[in-house]
Amino acid sequence: MSNFELLSTDCKSAARLGLLTTAHGKVETPVFMPVGTAGAVKGITPQQLKETGANIILANTYHLLLRPGVETVEKIGGLHKLMGWNNPILTDSGGYQVFSLSPLAKIDDEGVEFASHIDGAKLYLNAEIATGIQNRLGADIIMCFDQCTPFPCDDTQLNKAVERTISWAKRCKQAHTKPDQLLFGIVQGGTDLPMREQCARELVELEFDGYAIGGLSVGEGHKEMIRTVSHTTPILPQDKPRYLMGVGTPEDIIAAIGAGVDMFDCVLPTRNGRNAFAFTKDGPVRLRNSAHINDPSPIEAGCDCYCCGNFSRAALRHFFNVGEMLGPILVSLHNLRFYQRLTAGARQAIKENKFADWAAEQLKK
Repeated sequence: MSNFELLSTDCKSAARLGLLTTAHGKVETPVFMPVGTAGAVKGITPQQLKETGANIILANTYHLLLRPGVETVEKIGGLHKLMGWNNPILTDSGGYQVFSLSPLAKIDDEGVEFASHIDGAKLYLNAEIATGIQNRLGADIIMCFDQCTPFPCDDTQLNKAVERTISWAKRCKQAHTKPDQLLFGIVQGGTDLPMREQCARELVELEFDGYAIGGLSVGEGHKEMIRTVSHTTPILPQDKPRYLMGVGTPEDIIAAIGAGVDMFDCVLPTRNGRNAFAFTKDGPVRLRNSAHINDPSPIEAGCDCYCCGNFSRAALRHFFNVGEMLGPILVSLHNLRFYQRLTAGARQAIKENKFADWAAEQLKK
């Protein structure tokens, strides 16, 4: 039985409307998942998250492995209990952080030995261990262990990473012990289209519950990213969800939805929110600018978030200038709501068979 139902498609693009079923509820797609790196979306309560429209969030296996540790998460009742979140959760495999945070990592075909970024302690991860950790954490969707590559990347390194990603995916599937958790394979290959195609086709043969496109948003630029995504998505099954990892800006998300992607995650809404950068339908607003010193208007006229309903740009600028923690919280809330409004707008446009026109109008702004 499939856990994903394709409800409709757009006539002028590859955009899709879908419904993903997990152990903790259903998720309408396209969907944006806020990132709760260490078990919490920074500065935001679960109730506030729900009020932004979020109903699935992401947690980071690497960081949870280091602190508080898998045993602690198990003892307090699992990841949902730790996060105070009864809706779906997705965990990544930890692979990306192993490579990005540990330049001295020793990688071979078996797995990766690396040093903790906290205290330098030696740790080891491979396909079986990463899958077992995620089984124990108890997320609804878990990811295969994969090898990410930098951009640019030479052919030898890229070929080896794709080879390992496929091999590790087979081992992850064999090690996976929790049938109520959906296991997604991750397509690697940089911006090399033949490598992407090879990786995608071999993973499809393994029949995962969903497929992610990894290794993008690492410096290749918007045009190359969408070119790579547009080449990869048609190879993936129509009846399985497609997840573009770590992406991205509103422009990236709109274009990727048009290329047939269903799921997204990114730290931008909260990271930028903590730095006084607000997303709006008319473009970014930088709230530290002196232009807002006496501005009584909200961040975005017509926005239904708590921040815009109660606080002015002048107040927000003041909070940032005096180091008041309310400033980063409020702008993070606004940005999270903006991303949920964006994907809700995309879903409605697909439903009405008007996505291409809607996307063009959004991108103009």
